[in-house]
Amino acid sequence: MAKKQEELTNEAVRNYAFLKEMYEDSYFPNKLVDKGKAILVGLCFKIEQKQPKTLDELYKLTHAATDKFNDLQSDFYEADSEIETGARECIAVDFAFVAGAYGFEADIEELIATRDW
Repeated sequence: MAKKQEELTNEAVRNYAFLKEMYEDSYFPNKLVDKGKAILVGLCFKIEQKQPKTLDELYKLTHAATDKFNDLQSDFYEADSEIETGARECIAVDFAFVAGAYGFEADIEELIATRDW
């Protein structure tokens, strides 16, 4: 069973509104935004579990999460939506928020370097 955001130990991410702009835009189906949110919450659990010490260790985790967003693209296309400019920015900002919440000063482009959206 998937863990819930409320179960995270980091208070900042526990209380954060992930993908807020995407939820507020009807162009993005909520059920797909929910999947994106689950990817980001899952990333937080991975960070809490693995406790990366270096940026390279963090980037391995964020790249795996980015790859999951890559896989989600086809679902958006099927729903007559896509991960376009606004969504890309929203997702990237949330990746940067997560990194910062766990004490990393990470390069936003490097966090999502494996993206194809």
